[in-house]
Amino acid sequence: MRWWTGAVMLVLAGGPGTPAVPGPDYEVYAIQYAQLKGFPANALVLGAEASRKVDLSMMVWLLRGEGRVILVDAGFYRQQFLDAWKVVDFVKPSDAVARFGVKPEQVTDVVITHLHWDHADGADLFPNARVWVQRDEFEHYRKPENLARSGVFPDDIAMFEKIEREGRLHLVPGDSQTIARGVTVFTGGRHTRESQYLTAWTREGLAVIASDNVYLYENIARHRPIAATWDTVSNLAAQDRMIRMAGGDRLVVPGHDPAVFKRFKVTAPGVARIE
Repeated sequence: MRWWTGAVMLVLAGGPGTPAVPGPDYEVYAIQYAQLKGFPANALVLGAEASRKVDLSMMVWLLRGEGRVILVDAGFYRQQFLDAWKVVDFVKPSDAVARFGVKPEQVTDVVITHLHWDHADGADLFPNARVWVQRDEFEHYRKPENLARSGVFPDDIAMFEKIEREGRLHLVPGDSQTIARGVTVFTGGRHTRESQYLTAWTREGLAVIASDNVYLYENIARHRPIAATWDTVSNLAAQDRMIRMAGGDRLVVPGHDPAVFKRFKVTAPGVARIE
Protein backbone atom coordinates (compact mmCIF):
# COMPACT_ATOMS: atom_id res chain seq x y z
CA MET A 1 0.00 0.00 0.00
CA ARG A 2 1.40 3.36 -0.99
CA TRP A 3 2.02 6.25 1.34
CA TRP A 4 0.23 8.82 -0.77
CA THR A 5 1.34 11.57 1.59
CA GLY A 6 4.83 11.02 0.20
CA ALA A 7 3.65 12.16 -3.23
CA VAL A 8 2.11 15.29 -1.72
CA MET A 9 5.29 16.11 0.15
CA LEU A 10 7.32 15.64 -3.02
CA VAL A 11 5.32 18.41 -4.64
CA LEU A 12 6.11 20.62 -1.65
CA ALA A 13 9.80 19.77 -1.94
CA GLY A 14 9.75 21.12 -5.49
CA GLY A 15 12.66 21.44 -7.87
CA PRO A 16 13.13 20.45 -11.52
CA GLY A 17 13.12 16.74 -12.11
CA THR A 18 11.20 16.00 -8.92
CA PRO A 19 8.36 13.58 -9.66
CA ALA A 20 4.98 15.06 -8.73
CA VAL A 21 3.19 11.71 -8.82
CA PRO A 22 4.31 8.21 -7.86
CA GLY A 23 6.48 6.44 -10.41
CA PRO A 24 6.99 2.73 -11.06
CA ASP A 25 7.69 0.45 -8.11
CA TYR A 26 11.26 -0.75 -7.59
CA GLU A 27 12.53 -3.53 -5.39
CA VAL A 28 15.14 -1.87 -3.18
CA TYR A 29 17.66 -3.84 -1.14
CA ALA A 30 20.51 -3.00 1.22
CA ILE A 31 23.42 -5.44 0.80
CA GLN A 32 26.16 -5.60 3.41
CA TYR A 33 29.64 -6.52 2.17
CA ALA A 34 31.71 -5.81 5.32
CA GLN A 35 31.62 -4.41 8.84
CA LEU A 36 33.80 -1.95 10.69
CA LYS A 37 33.91 -2.35 14.46
CA GLY A 38 34.36 0.27 17.17
CA PHE A 39 34.23 3.47 15.13
CA PRO A 40 34.20 6.74 17.12
CA ALA A 41 30.66 8.08 17.35
CA ASN A 42 31.84 11.68 17.25
CA ALA A 43 33.28 11.08 13.78
CA LEU A 44 29.74 10.34 12.60
CA VAL A 45 27.37 12.48 14.65
CA LEU A 46 28.40 16.05 15.38
CA GLY A 47 28.59 16.55 19.13
CA ALA A 48 28.45 12.86 20.06
CA GLU A 49 30.45 11.61 23.02
CA ALA A 50 34.12 11.20 22.12
CA SER A 51 34.44 7.97 24.09
CA ARG A 52 31.47 6.17 22.52
CA LYS A 53 32.15 3.59 19.83
CA VAL A 54 29.72 2.19 17.26
CA ASP A 55 29.84 -0.62 14.75
CA LEU A 56 29.27 0.20 11.09
CA SER A 57 27.83 -1.71 8.17
CA MET A 58 29.51 -1.28 4.81
CA MET A 59 26.67 -1.38 2.30
CA VAL A 60 25.63 -1.02 -1.29
CA TRP A 61 22.02 -0.76 -2.40
CA LEU A 62 20.36 -2.58 -5.28
CA LEU A 63 17.30 -1.38 -7.18
CA ARG A 64 15.40 -3.58 -9.63
CA GLY A 65 12.63 -2.36 -11.90
CA GLU A 66 11.80 -0.89 -15.31
CA GLY A 67 14.23 -3.33 -16.89
CA ARG A 68 17.13 -1.83 -14.94
CA VAL A 69 19.41 -3.24 -12.27
CA ILE A 70 20.75 -0.17 -10.50
CA LEU A 71 23.48 -0.32 -7.88
CA VAL A 72 23.82 2.65 -5.54
CA ASP A 73 27.49 2.88 -4.61
CA ALA A 74 30.00 0.15 -5.35
CA GLY A 75 31.94 -0.41 -2.16
CA PHE A 76 35.68 -1.10 -2.25
CA TYR A 77 38.05 -3.98 -2.89
CA ARG A 78 41.57 -2.69 -3.55
CA GLN A 79 44.21 -4.08 -1.22
CA GLN A 80 45.41 -0.67 -0.01
CA PHE A 81 42.05 -0.11 1.67
CA LEU A 82 41.86 -3.60 3.11
CA ASP A 83 45.30 -3.02 4.61
CA ALA A 84 44.43 0.41 5.98
CA TRP A 85 41.08 -0.48 7.55
CA LYS A 86 40.49 -3.54 9.69
CA VAL A 87 37.12 -4.53 8.30
CA VAL A 88 35.54 -7.85 9.21
CA ASP A 89 33.32 -10.23 7.26
CA PHE A 90 34.55 -8.67 4.00
CA VAL A 91 33.10 -9.89 0.72
CA LYS A 92 34.06 -8.23 -2.55
CA PRO A 93 31.02 -6.09 -3.45
CA SER A 94 30.56 -7.84 -6.80
CA ASP A 95 30.51 -11.18 -4.98
CA ALA A 96 28.02 -9.85 -2.43
CA VAL A 97 25.74 -8.78 -5.27
CA ALA A 98 26.27 -12.09 -7.09
CA ARG A 99 25.42 -13.97 -3.89
CA PHE A 100 22.13 -12.09 -3.99
CA GLY A 101 21.52 -13.48 -7.49
CA VAL A 102 22.72 -10.66 -9.74
CA LYS A 103 25.86 -11.22 -11.81
CA PRO A 104 28.15 -8.18 -11.98
CA GLU A 105 27.71 -7.94 -15.74
CA GLN A 106 23.93 -7.72 -15.28
CA VAL A 107 24.14 -4.42 -13.40
CA THR A 108 22.95 -1.75 -15.84
CA ASP A 109 23.75 1.35 -13.78
CA VAL A 110 25.98 2.30 -10.87
CA VAL A 111 25.11 5.54 -9.07
CA ILE A 112 28.09 6.81 -7.09
CA THR A 113 26.86 9.04 -4.28
CA HIS A 114 30.34 10.44 -3.67
CA LEU A 115 33.94 9.59 -4.49
CA HIS A 116 35.18 8.36 -1.11
CA TRP A 117 37.05 5.08 -1.38
CA ASP A 118 34.48 2.95 0.46
CA HIS A 119 31.67 3.97 -1.89
CA ALA A 120 33.42 4.41 -5.23
CA ASP A 121 36.40 2.05 -5.40
CA GLY A 122 34.38 -0.92 -6.72
CA ALA A 123 32.84 0.84 -9.72
CA ASP A 124 34.98 -1.12 -12.18
CA LEU A 125 33.67 -4.43 -10.83
CA PHE A 126 30.53 -3.93 -12.93
CA PRO A 127 31.82 -3.91 -16.51
CA ASN A 128 28.64 -3.16 -18.44
CA ALA A 129 27.15 -0.48 -16.20
CA ARG A 130 26.59 3.16 -16.90
CA VAL A 131 28.28 4.99 -14.02
CA TRP A 132 26.63 8.14 -12.69
CA VAL A 133 28.45 10.75 -10.60
CA GLN A 134 27.88 14.43 -10.03
CA ARG A 135 29.82 16.53 -12.55
CA ASP A 136 31.06 19.03 -9.95
CA GLU A 137 32.15 16.17 -7.68
CA PHE A 138 34.19 14.50 -10.40
CA GLU A 139 35.72 17.66 -11.82
CA HIS A 140 36.77 18.80 -8.35
CA TYR A 141 38.49 15.59 -7.29
CA ARG A 142 40.13 14.81 -10.60
CA LYS A 143 42.44 17.78 -9.86
CA PRO A 144 45.42 16.33 -7.94
CA GLU A 145 45.67 19.36 -5.67
CA ASN A 146 42.22 18.56 -4.22
CA LEU A 147 42.99 14.99 -3.17
CA ALA A 148 45.09 15.54 -0.03
CA ARG A 149 43.20 14.29 3.06
CA SER A 150 39.98 14.13 1.04
CA GLY A 151 39.22 10.41 1.29
CA VAL A 152 39.46 10.27 -2.51
CA PHE A 153 42.46 8.48 -4.01
CA PRO A 154 44.40 8.77 -7.28
CA ASP A 155 43.86 5.11 -8.23
CA ASP A 156 40.11 5.59 -8.07
CA ILE A 157 40.23 8.79 -10.10
CA ALA A 158 42.26 6.92 -12.72
CA MET A 159 39.62 4.20 -12.71
CA PHE A 160 36.84 6.72 -13.36
CA GLU A 161 38.84 8.32 -16.14
CA LYS A 162 39.14 4.88 -17.75
CA ILE A 163 35.38 4.41 -17.42
CA GLU A 164 35.01 7.84 -19.02
CA ARG A 165 37.18 6.79 -21.99
CA GLU A 166 34.99 3.71 -22.38
CA GLY A 167 31.96 5.99 -22.76
CA ARG A 168 30.23 4.67 -19.65
CA LEU A 169 30.67 7.67 -17.34
CA HIS A 170 27.62 9.94 -17.05
CA LEU A 171 28.19 13.26 -15.28
CA VAL A 172 25.05 14.48 -13.54
CA PRO A 173 24.45 18.25 -13.88
CA GLY A 174 23.29 19.07 -10.37
CA ASP A 175 20.23 18.71 -8.20
CA SER A 176 16.92 16.92 -8.91
CA GLN A 177 18.02 14.90 -11.92
CA THR A 178 16.08 11.82 -13.04
CA ILE A 179 18.39 9.03 -14.16
CA ALA A 180 15.72 6.39 -14.75
CA ARG A 181 11.94 6.44 -14.63
CA GLY A 182 11.09 6.61 -10.92
CA VAL A 183 14.70 7.19 -9.80
CA THR A 184 16.03 10.69 -9.07
CA VAL A 185 19.24 12.02 -7.55
CA PHE A 186 19.57 15.11 -5.37
CA THR A 187 22.43 17.20 -4.01
CA GLY A 188 22.79 19.36 -0.91
CA GLY A 189 24.06 16.96 1.76
CA ARG A 190 27.59 18.35 1.39
CA HIS A 191 29.38 15.30 2.76
CA THR A 192 31.90 15.84 -0.04
CA ARG A 193 32.23 18.55 -2.67
CA GLU A 194 28.92 17.58 -4.31
CA SER A 195 27.67 14.37 -2.74
CA GLN A 196 24.30 13.14 -3.94
CA TYR A 197 21.51 10.93 -2.62
CA LEU A 198 18.83 9.00 -4.44
CA THR A 199 15.09 8.41 -4.31
CA ALA A 200 13.17 5.48 -5.75
CA TRP A 201 9.55 4.47 -5.54
CA THR A 202 8.74 1.22 -3.75
CA ARG A 203 5.35 -0.38 -3.22
CA GLU A 204 5.31 1.25 0.25
CA GLY A 205 6.28 4.75 -0.81
CA LEU A 206 9.32 6.79 -1.75
CA ALA A 207 12.59 5.42 -0.38
CA VAL A 208 15.56 7.74 0.11
CA ILE A 209 19.02 6.20 -0.10
CA ALA A 210 20.91 8.84 1.85
CA SER A 211 24.32 7.15 1.78
CA ASP A 212 26.82 9.18 3.81
CA ASN A 213 24.77 12.35 3.73
CA VAL A 214 23.22 10.64 6.78
CA TYR A 215 25.57 8.19 8.51
CA LEU A 216 23.26 6.79 11.18
CA TYR A 217 19.62 6.87 12.27
CA GLU A 218 20.96 8.84 15.21
CA ASN A 219 21.67 11.81 12.93
CA ILE A 220 17.97 11.98 12.08
CA ALA A 221 16.61 11.12 15.53
CA ARG A 222 18.74 13.78 17.25
CA HIS A 223 18.62 16.20 14.31
CA ARG A 224 22.40 16.31 14.25
CA PRO A 225 24.49 16.85 11.13
CA ILE A 226 27.11 14.34 10.14
CA ALA A 227 30.51 15.17 11.58
CA ALA A 228 32.24 15.04 8.19
CA THR A 229 30.51 17.68 6.12
CA TRP A 230 31.50 20.81 4.25
CA ASP A 231 28.47 22.65 5.68
CA THR A 232 26.50 21.59 8.76
CA VAL A 233 23.53 23.86 7.97
CA SER A 234 23.22 22.42 4.47
CA ASN A 235 23.52 18.89 5.80
CA LEU A 236 20.63 19.39 8.22
CA ALA A 237 18.57 21.02 5.47
CA ALA A 238 19.20 17.97 3.28
CA GLN A 239 18.08 15.64 6.08
CA ASP A 240 14.89 17.66 6.46
CA ARG A 241 14.31 17.53 2.71
CA MET A 242 14.74 13.76 2.67
CA ILE A 243 12.13 13.36 5.40
CA ARG A 244 9.69 15.64 3.56
CA MET A 245 10.14 13.73 0.33
CA ALA A 246 9.66 10.35 2.00
CA GLY A 247 6.64 11.55 3.99
CA GLY A 248 8.45 10.68 7.23
CA ASP A 249 11.75 9.16 8.26
CA ARG A 250 10.88 5.46 8.00
CA LEU A 251 12.13 5.03 4.43
CA VAL A 252 15.17 7.28 4.78
CA VAL A 253 18.11 4.85 4.70
CA PRO A 254 21.43 5.99 6.25
CA GLY A 255 24.79 5.04 4.85
CA HIS A 256 26.34 2.86 7.56
CA ASP A 257 23.83 1.94 10.26
CA PRO A 258 23.63 -1.80 11.09
CA ALA A 259 20.08 -1.13 12.33
CA VAL A 260 18.98 -1.17 8.67
CA PHE A 261 19.05 -4.95 9.02
CA LYS A 262 16.78 -4.80 12.05
CA ARG A 263 14.30 -2.21 10.78
CA PHE A 264 13.68 -3.91 7.46
CA LYS A 265 12.93 -7.51 6.52
CA VAL A 266 16.08 -9.58 6.08
CA THR A 267 15.58 -11.71 2.97
CA ALA A 268 19.01 -13.40 3.00
CA PRO A 269 22.14 -13.09 5.15
CA GLY A 270 23.32 -9.49 4.87
CA VAL A 271 20.38 -8.48 2.67
CA ALA A 272 17.36 -6.38 3.72
CA ARG A 273 14.45 -5.28 1.56
CA ILE A 274 13.67 -1.59 1.94
CA GLU A 275 9.90 -1.22 2.10
